[in-house]
Amino acid sequence: MIDIKNITKSFGSLKVLKGIDLHIDKGEVVSIVGPSGAGKTTLLQIIGTLDRPDSGEVIVDGIDTNRLSTKKLSDFRNQHIGFVFQFHQLLPEFTAIENIMIPAYIAGLSQKQARKRAEELLDFMGLADRATHKPNELSGGEKQRVAVARALVNNPAVILADEPSGSLDTKNKEELHQLFFDLRDKFGQTFVIVTHDEGLASITDRTIHLRDGLIETPTIPQIPEEECSPLETTTPSESSSL
Repeated sequence: MIDIKNITKSFGSLKVLKGIDLHIDKGEVVSIVGPSGAGKTTLLQIIGTLDRPDSGEVIVDGIDTNRLSTKKLSDFRNQHIGFVFQFHQLLPEFTAIENIMIPAYIAGLSQKQARKRAEELLDFMGLADRATHKPNELSGGEKQRVAVARALVNNPAVILADEPSGSLDTKNKEELHQLFFDLRDKFGQTFVIVTHDEGLASITDRTIHLRDGLIETPTIPQIPEEECSPLETTTPSESSSL
């Protein structure tokens, strides 16, 4: 599904990513965690083709994105990748259903096709009765669900989420986290989520720890030799006397 091979990225003299190798399977819900400045958002933007690496390969859904022209890259992003941000980024002048339909229009769907798909997603999100409401008429949790529906409208190969629950209260946060897994179970959706939320990271299928531009390799605790008890053995003479 996603193959990242030896990705590097610098901004001026600051080397942000120092050789990242990563594979993500279809249907995985993967979290990326690490301290501020570790390179998490930069890595997500490179996976999402919003930025290009200095070196290395980014293969998404079988396509080497480094080989795409700017125009083809934009089309690829629209059709293969969905984005969810910390703040919903909904357009305030449009209703919930219109916000969801916009990426479908860009992809070339007719109004009828786009509306049908948007209505299906709103129904799945439990927001069918909020279709004609504008963002300022929706709660924080509802706005973020609309943003997820918008990310899904073109049936993308992967959804990339950057701190998606960072602005939500506990109840809405838990509902959003559950929604990711419901979408994975129902549609086989792949998620890559940058988060500081330890609760979310603990329930994802896999957690990638990033520090100083590198993926940390988990260490296996070593048991001191003195704590290892040797297997008991018996000599032939001992066994014959039993």
